Amino acid sequence: MIVISINTYSFEKRNMLQKESETTGLAGALVRDFSEIGFPDYQNRDFWDNLPAAIRQQYIDAAEKYLEYNWPVVKATDYLEIIRSGDRRQGVYSAPNNALQSLVMGELVEGKGRFTDQIVNGVWYYSEQTWWGWSAHLTAQKAKHGLPDVNEPVIDLGVGEIANVLSWTWFLFKEEFDKIHPLIAQRLKQEIMNKAVIPYYERDDFWWMGFGSRSVNNWNPWTNHNLLTAILILEEDQQKKIKNVEKVIRSLDVFINTYPSDGGCDEGPSYWGRAGASLYQCLDLLKRASNGKFDVYDNHLIKNMGSYIYKAYIAYPYFINFADADATTGGRPSIIYTYGKDTGDRVMQKFGVFLAHKQGWGEEKPGGKPDEQIMQLLYLNEIKEAEAEEALVSDFWLPETEVAGGRDKAGTSDGFFFAAKGGHNAESHNHNDLGSCVLYFNGKPCLIDLGRETYTAKTFSNKRYEIWTMQSQFHNLPKINGFDQLPGRDYKAKETGFKATDKQIVFSTDITDAYPGEAAIQKWERRYQLDRGKRFIIKDKFQFNQIPENPTTLNFVTYCKVSESKPGTLLLQGEDFTLELAYNTNAVDPEIEFIEITDQGLKRYWPNGVTRVIFTLKDPGMTGENSIAIVKK
Repeated sequence: MIVISINTYSFEKRNMLQKESETTGLAGALVRDFSEIGFPDYQNRDFWDNLPAAIRQQYIDAAEKYLEYNWPVVKATDYLEIIRSGDRRQGVYSAPNNALQSLVMGELVEGKGRFTDQIVNGVWYYSEQTWWGWSAHLTAQKAKHGLPDVNEPVIDLGVGEIANVLSWTWFLFKEEFDKIHPLIAQRLKQEIMNKAVIPYYERDDFWWMGFGSRSVNNWNPWTNHNLLTAILILEEDQQKKIKNVEKVIRSLDVFINTYPSDGGCDEGPSYWGRAGASLYQCLDLLKRASNGKFDVYDNHLIKNMGSYIYKAYIAYPYFINFADADATTGGRPSIIYTYGKDTGDRVMQKFGVFLAHKQGWGEEKPGGKPDEQIMQLLYLNEIKEAEAEEALVSDFWLPETEVAGGRDKAGTSDGFFFAAKGGHNAESHNHNDLGSCVLYFNGKPCLIDLGRETYTAKTFSNKRYEIWTMQSQFHNLPKINGFDQLPGRDYKAKETGFKATDKQIVFSTDITDAYPGEAAIQKWERRYQLDRGKRFIIKDKFQFNQIPENPTTLNFVTYCKVSESKPGTLLLQGEDFTLELAYNTNAVDPEIEFIEITDQGLKRYWPNGVTRVIFTLKDPGMTGENSIAIVKK
């Protein structure tokens, strides 16, 4: 059976969370004090003292590194660097945050007050700071970009993250702060309210809220979770609390309303960690804060949004990385586990345990903000004892997202795995890549998606597509009549189809409309065919409106070493495999181009450089077709 997507889905005003709020009577069920939720606080010494000794010691060791920490000044020139060179200076903002979190967790597990003074210094440091956000996001303010305006506190990802950390710090140590001086906790709360919570209350025009015309992405659940946390911890007026928790729910509904019903995350698996995963954190907190009454885990879309993460899994640590996503990711194991547990998805639940074990679960202290670490510690024994299983699904198809993939055989990473996409060129974190694919063998990369270089100001500017990794010619795609794909919602795939049987998987899409009219292409169908256990075939079938004036090339980017074995055959030598790529010498001429990787972001995945194989069509004529087959040597 073949299924065709016509890429016509539109946003649905499901508003499922608002409906759940009304149905369950959230306003009446919402806790009045955050302590009612039952998270372990500083005084709960039984919890902290009974953590594994090795983990407790790791926390203490990490905190001790900051006993003499000199809290830095974020200089005006640090902010200004974003408009001078494009450097985001993320390290300047992350260093004190890491220090404070380490001190908080160290004091929680040790409980002797040894780190409290430095925690006080940390919260005082943030209280004195003009703004808690990241310089790249200062465009949200009305004042000129480059320096934060103290008179207009705006909320970005950074503000949300710090507001969460400081709110939990206030919750955990308020009584200890008061023993030292009453102004510490008072000042800290005042600053969180003024810099984050009150702006959230008073403004509806932050784009990520979704109340305007701009579409939302992972910023929405990510920032909403952080602000929901701050509101539940700090707001004493119950009516204000209810009103603004309901505002969080309305904003989250916008995010959910924009999601395709297949649950696909067009930002990729690494961004799912702050998209679907952050939404789950919101849903989990809402359920806990309503004494279990608020619960949407039986909703089909919520289940699909969760299962996406294992459908996009290749073999540890690789995930499908279309758009700006990372080629490898840890996947947030505890969230995957609890998400699967709450939705009744056993594959997801066991996959979370598998990932947890891969990352030293129970032996290494957890990562993330204090609330995320505490949540992981709560499930430490449960996940350690739960059943683990790697999620190696036979195949999957997301008909609205237009992403599909499959492998030679379910349950094993041996042999071929491929994934391909249709979609459009205005996706969140978009690359001009519709019709592209990735190919892995024995769980190791062969044909790859490069991903993205280290973010700079240019990455999210009108010059984004000058960056080579964003261009279609540096994906596994044709450059047609000298033209690359263009960005925008109108540049989209059509007639995308998928078929899977026990013997074969086929994905096909018409990529014609991704290219400008000057390419003079009437139809270009890209087809990927996996003959399970045998070969992978890439087939192009095309028709021009007129004889092309410029070269047409078929481009493939690989992490394999490439050499020519004989005319018509290239050898692709991977980490632990060798494949043969067969091509038609009468139809194409190959060129092998090695590309040294210098960007530190790309070096995380492709440290040895990559190779682009460029097949130039010899004489395409008005119509034609071409096939390339890849087989194990």
